[in-house]
Amino acid sequence: MKAVSYLSNLIIPFLLFYVIGFGLLSKRDIYSDFLDGAKDGLKTVVGIVPTLVGLMTAVGILRASGFLDFLGGLLGKLTEYIGLPPSLVPLSLVRMFSSSAATGLLLDIFKEFGTDSKVGFMAGIVMSATESVFYCMSLYFSSVKIRKTRYTLPGALLATLAGIAAAVWITNCLI
Repeated sequence: MKAVSYLSNLIIPFLLFYVIGFGLLSKRDIYSDFLDGAKDGLKTVVGIVPTLVGLMTAVGILRASGFLDFLGGLLGKLTEYIGLPPSLVPLSLVRMFSSSAATGLLLDIFKEFGTDSKVGFMAGIVMSATESVFYCMSLYFSSVKIRKTRYTLPGALLATLAGIAAAVWITNCLI
């Protein structure tokens, strides 16, 4: 374990010196390239901030209003038949919009049920096996100005469903 910790502490300085060394060997103006990259990064940030603010606000409103708990209770009656506890329905829904909000819900689940419980174990797998679909689509597609997403959303939702199904299956097999 100490070797991995030691290696992880060295990797960032190594990459930094590698980039600088490569730039010097290529006879490039490293500082000018850095400034150009920083300018492009700021342009990207300015372009995606409205999307981020909108998503974070919407998730915050849904969570604070109690709508997620209501929806979780409503859909939880259906999901119990396939093995997904009602307490994980809000987590599964929020995860598609915001990873940080889903992490907050995950911590609430851990506090209520414990990390070693069946629900806690399943919640951890759901977080690991799914992606924040709508966040990624809105962020990446808006930053490169893609308007037609074609099959991205159905494919991503199918992958999310597969991740949730895998969480239910793995948890039921192991616990």
